[in-house]
Amino acid sequence: MFAFPPQTQDFLRDLSAHNDREWFDAHRAEYQAAYVEPARAFVAAVAPELERIAPGVCAEPRVLGSIFRINRDTRFSRDKRPYKEHLDLWFWEGERRTARSGFYLRVTPELVGIGAGANHLSREAIDRYRAAVCDAEAGAELAQIVSALETDGWDLAEPRLKRAPRGWTAVDPDAEPLLRRDSLFIARQEPAERATDADRLVPACVEAWSALAPLHRWLVAHVQ
Repeated sequence: MFAFPPQTQDFLRDLSAHNDREWFDAHRAEYQAAYVEPARAFVAAVAPELERIAPGVCAEPRVLGSIFRINRDTRFSRDKRPYKEHLDLWFWEGERRTARSGFYLRVTPELVGIGAGANHLSREAIDRYRAAVCDAEAGAELAQIVSALETDGWDLAEPRLKRAPRGWTAVDPDAEPLLRRDSLFIARQEPAERATDADRLVPACVEAWSALAPLHRWLVAHVQ
């Protein structure tokens, strides 16, 4: 089994306290040893499990592959901190640049987040999502998937819209609330110590991703 070393969360904690380029440049060796290398090892550890959950899923042990870059895009943000203060990993199907759903892991000093689904959909992808929700068969299937997840204790974030967008009506009434969403991502939080637990980290990810796999498959089929 695999666990992140304590140094991963120590590095992220220190980065949070000194989020500037001067500090980061002085600690590039720690970034490589505590952030990049453990992330690569995690990707290698979960790749066979993910292949069983979603055959064809991509697990690339590199930055800008399954490992998100640590640099923040500050061009259009008031928050000018140059670096992310967490470690994000993503596993997708198809071409990375056009993928719309995937399995996620986030490691922070305070928690571990495990999830799957689609976030930050483009305008075209949102239209494909709404068209599928309005389809009798596809909409009913998604409603059943989401209902089963909620029954099993998964919490969905509140939808961004207060009512369904004009011009869209779901055939299945159970799917109608899903039209108020412009993304569909579900995650749960684990305690911070899960990241360093070699007996539980990978099994916890596999358990969560297996439960969320039907949602991922629906999104790949109908939105991606």
